[in-house]
Amino acid sequence: MNMGLPGNSPEKSESTLGKRLRNFLIAMVAIALSVSLFLGLRTETTSATLAKLSDSSTPLEVALSNGKPSLVEFYADWCAVCQKMAPDIAQLETQYADKLNFVMLNVDNTKWLPEMLKYRVDGIPHFMFLKPGGETIAQAIGDQPRTIMASNLEALVTGSSVPYAQASGQVSKFSAPVAPTASQDDPRSHGSQVVN
Repeated sequence: MNMGLPGNSPEKSESTLGKRLRNFLIAMVAIALSVSLFLGLRTETTSATLAKLSDSSTPLEVALSNGKPSLVEFYADWCAVCQKMAPDIAQLETQYADKLNFVMLNVDNTKWLPEMLKYRVDGIPHFMFLKPGGETIAQAIGDQPRTIMASNLEALVTGSSVPYAQASGQVSKFSAPVAPTASQDDPRSHGSQVVN
């Protein structure tokens, strides 16, 4: 004879306890997954960005005078290749920060027009490898695999020849906002002169 309340058999109590335990475990797993997803997305959105790289970059004037070699990157915020490379450049900057300067020059800022013309920037990202003092020793244009950039930076730091000089990868096309005027001394003027 069942002496308990109607509908409250011992088997049903155990079944209810089991359901509660299972529901509790499901809730805990759901919370853990939610936290993992949140932290994963947060980490992804706080990874290296061009703005962060630019903010932490060495000013060009300092890079040319502090006695260290430099990697100068011409970039733009809208450049998909520049954005894609930003995490790799950030890792390389962390690895080589004490040995060389990382300089970021935004091609949308007309302040850098003389440098864009000097280095003939017509695609971005455009990387210049400079000896201490600013002498150009190599350039690379476009998407560069991290291993190639690391090899180039290692050579730059040790004073060796840059193994992947003049390397070109996928680029974002860019036109300088102002073209220089041809002069008699400009070899690109093709001898055109104004005669009065």
